[in-house]
Amino acid sequence: MGPRTGAVLVFGSSAAVLVVELVALRLLAPYVGLTLEMNTMVIGIALTAIALGAWAGGRAADVMAPRRTLGPLLALSGVAVALTPSVVRLAGAADGAMALFVGGCCLFVPAALLTAVTPMVTKLLLVDLEVTGTVVGRLSGIGTAGGIAGTVLTGFVLVSVVPVSVILIGLGVVLLLAGVLVDASTRDWRRGRRALLAGVAVGGSVAGGAAVPSGCDVETRYHCAAVEADPEREGGRTLVLDGLRHSYVDLDDPEHLEFAYVQAIASLVDTAYPAGEALDAYHLGAGGLSVPTYLDTVRPGSTSVVSEIDPGVIEIDRERLGVATGERLQVRVEDARLGLRRLADDSRDLVVGDAFGGVSVPWHLTTREALADVGRVLRPGGLYTVNMIDHGELAFVRAAVRTLRAEFEHVAVAGRPGAFEGQGGGNFVATASDAPFDAEAWAERVTERGSGWRVVEGAVLSEWIGDARVLTDDFAPVDQLLTPHPQRR
Repeated sequence: MGPRTGAVLVFGSSAAVLVVELVALRLLAPYVGLTLEMNTMVIGIALTAIALGAWAGGRAADVMAPRRTLGPLLALSGVAVALTPSVVRLAGAADGAMALFVGGCCLFVPAALLTAVTPMVTKLLLVDLEVTGTVVGRLSGIGTAGGIAGTVLTGFVLVSVVPVSVILIGLGVVLLLAGVLVDASTRDWRRGRRALLAGVAVGGSVAGGAAVPSGCDVETRYHCAAVEADPEREGGRTLVLDGLRHSYVDLDDPEHLEFAYVQAIASLVDTAYPAGEALDAYHLGAGGLSVPTYLDTVRPGSTSVVSEIDPGVIEIDRERLGVATGERLQVRVEDARLGLRRLADDSRDLVVGDAFGGVSVPWHLTTREALADVGRVLRPGGLYTVNMIDHGELAFVRAAVRTLRAEFEHVAVAGRPGAFEGQGGGNFVATASDAPFDAEAWAERVTERGSGWRVVEGAVLSEWIGDARVLTDDFAPVDQLLTPHPQRR
């Protein structure tokens, strides 16, 4: 094996490890959510596999013939990678926890096998002890460069243009064929030809595994997205992102609000501002754009600016949910924190927070510094209302409300019956302002809509918040405070 061939193998195998790691995060998200803990777990599994693969590969290189081992390593890793989408989705359809275990195994096995390539190649190229440092250092650098290339290619190109299943199956087939070709180069042509034909046959059967449904109508840059029709309402559509029901839109009746948290937000608007008065609003997160559409319908002349980080969601809103964007409804593809900074002082009557990464509000939108920016863009007496989700001890939502109170003088929270007495969780809608607003009228309007939610403020809210800590840009452990729904564990 020449130095160039060895460099290509090290570069390619290292790149493949990072491709599999990044894509695994997206593949698992619909079944286990997208949180800091899940990201940490996937990265930890990959690093463990890399460590074990390097150690075991080095040991194996001393007792086995590396030239004959490289081909099977690449081929086996290719089969494992290509099988991953169908295996994980089958496990996820049965049990989310099983999807995490199976997905971890599907990441660990190929990562370990591919990492073992580098010590094998190193053994082959070390023919002169006088240049040991040069060979090892060069291959280490080439491997790192491959990892960088795999990361950049996946994050900036592949994920945005190719479905997750196609990325993994395509990579698997490439690795499989590379393994067959490397193996064939060490054997006579007849055996190599049979191995090549066998590899193609296996690749075809693996590609057939893509027939396992992904549950996505569209794989956007950040989500597995689907739009589900409501069998009970002809125009009803539900936007599902990574297995979670994010928004409900009635194509025939924009005033029909299905989800209780959207009803709570609309009830606040109904009672806090004179009927029919046009508002200038800003929205952190798009979802199905149900709140901007509601404002445009019941308050003609209202304007809404929306910051949404996922262009795929906006495309679905336009093409599948019939939302028309334009001068009165401007949607910007950007991070909401950055979008907030672009707004002028005292330019909005209403700010609506409804941005989520999985079940968690992105941490940088929960901090006191972010809320100070919200206060900056609100006109005097303007309202900030935000949707949050929490369960169990409700440590996150209590800390988020405590942070609101640190920045705004008047705060009230709406939630399910019993949620404020420790009898469950779910969605909470918190509202804050620098001026008093009628929380009782808000509660009455919520009751009229039939959700049964309760609104609390004042001393009751203080007791519920307890000793929760204020979230800041320096300290905002949102993912650690959050307790996901038991069914999403």
